Amino acid sequence: MEAIAAEQFSFAARQYAGLLKRMDGDATREPRTFEHGKFVAVPPRDWTSGFFPGSLWLIYENNGGAIWRDAAENFTKRLEAIQHFTAHHDVGFMLGCSYGEGLRITGNPAYRAVLVEGARSLSTRFNPKVGLIRSWDAKEWAYPVIVDNMMNLELLWFAYKETGETSFRDIASAHADKTLKNHFRPDGSSFHLVDYDPASGDVIKKQTVQGAADSSAWARGQAWALYGFSTMARLTGDARYREQARKIATFILNHPNLPSDGVPYWDFNAPHIPDSPRDASAAAIMACGFLELSDEVPAEEAARYRALAEKQLRSLASPAYRAALNENGHFLLMHCVGHKPAGSEVDVPLNYADYYFLKALSRYAKPAVKAAGEY
Repeated sequence: MEAIAAEQFSFAARQYAGLLKRMDGDATREPRTFEHGKFVAVPPRDWTSGFFPGSLWLIYENNGGAIWRDAAENFTKRLEAIQHFTAHHDVGFMLGCSYGEGLRITGNPAYRAVLVEGARSLSTRFNPKVGLIRSWDAKEWAYPVIVDNMMNLELLWFAYKETGETSFRDIASAHADKTLKNHFRPDGSSFHLVDYDPASGDVIKKQTVQGAADSSAWARGQAWALYGFSTMARLTGDARYREQARKIATFILNHPNLPSDGVPYWDFNAPHIPDSPRDASAAAIMACGFLELSDEVPAEEAARYRALAEKQLRSLASPAYRAALNENGHFLLMHCVGHKPAGSEVDVPLNYADYYFLKALSRYAKPAVKAAGEY
């Protein structure tokens, strides 16, 4: 895998040179996707804005070169104002993958300050009566919490370690605890969204938004859950989080609809399998989650998780999923799914697929490289 990782990072530099060229003259936005023959870049407030700078940092870390450090610093700086952003829950994605990777790799103290302030902003979305961070402010729900939100807790834990302020730790733990209580089915699979009564904290409804059905297992949601609880197990040492991550891992590993190459359909219960779209982004996130969990369990169990992560990475690195040079809008991975029920970003590249692909490659080849939150 070391040789495969080296080849993929070499390719990423050549492919992303085209993305940088596409962004010439655009001083504010970040590349997101290439859909219907059109390149799409987004403003800093888009939930995906942190992934491209994160990929640039990983390319710099693995390849070296002033051009990549300069580019990573440039596209990271574009997100500086997000430290004050409170309109949705994705601050952990937006800052953790940009400023977080930058801090981990360079030690720049200015990045540390942005991350702590971003954690303060994220904390404003926590309602102690509910015990959770509110994901969205959309009027369709009273107090919606999506499983993706688990991925934002590491930013809070970082701020706790940096400042000693226990409120950051308490919010992260409360959110993880109530997600564990209400988001999961007995088989280890997760609902996408749980809506709560903001006055009582009681569950109103459990449903999906981006999955096939309320009762289905949306693939990327299972990936967020696996990675999120594995990360919380590492950060806290709490055995409950580790056991939940194991349950999610077992669900994925043993599911009859998981294809032999390890790249899931967009939903484990998608209609028309095997003629339903695959989601390379879910595979990349799962690979990161399996590698994270492998550090928290005995060696024999860890070997099973690393084996699936390796299978997924080898598949993603193959011509079946990794684009050819100068194609795919200059993104790395093909065949990702954003929001299938809405017909949005189906069978396209996505910036977060690229980021987690590079992150998993880096972690597999260099086990000492931890998650972005190891700032």
